[in-house]
Amino acid sequence: MRTRVKICGITREQDALAAIAAGADAIGLVFYPPSPRHVTREQAEAITRRLPPFVSVVGLFVNADAQTIAASCQAGRVSLIQFHGQECADYCAQHGRPWIKAIRMKEGVDPVAAAADYPAAAALLLDAYRPGVPGGTGDTFDWGRIPATLADRIVLAGGLTPNNVAEAVRTVRPYGVDVSGGVEAEPGIKDGDRIAQFMRGVHVGQD
Repeated sequence: MRTRVKICGITREQDALAAIAAGADAIGLVFYPPSPRHVTREQAEAITRRLPPFVSVVGLFVNADAQTIAASCQAGRVSLIQFHGQECADYCAQHGRPWIKAIRMKEGVDPVAAAADYPAAAALLLDAYRPGVPGGTGDTFDWGRIPATLADRIVLAGGLTPNNVAEAVRTVRPYGVDVSGGVEAEPGIKDGDRIAQFMRGVHVGQD
């Protein structure tokens, strides 16, 4: 099965279009104000207005209230919600869209148990753990902690770059991979060449 790719932390329309032109399946918009990749609703609307069909827009939220989620999703044409905080399964399911739950792989966290805690999630996004930081750390974690039986429900994140994504795909065989800082010129500004290199790495890892 082909590994899907999400380019997250998009803040500019041209970066969204570059990601799609390189073959990405989805872009991610960060609706979390403390993040350097945060976008407003107005920015989200501008970024997504020219996207071609069959491209998923993922809205990332961290412990946001329902009104914020609804308004942001409408403005950004969000088709899938990514919950990156301490949201419970019942709350994640209340917003009328498919959703994925980010799990930070702190020592002792069992991804199989996490999957059981969020049975209605379209996928689990497994990310590196750093205290006090909900995501986007640029850190990796031990991919060997992911059982093969769970791979088709996993979006792998955390420190992925053009240099290591092929190994990550070969090791985990995840449903998808998620990259942000690994394809940037600076926080929030994507590098088209690095996106293209990342996509090539994904394809190499599947061979």
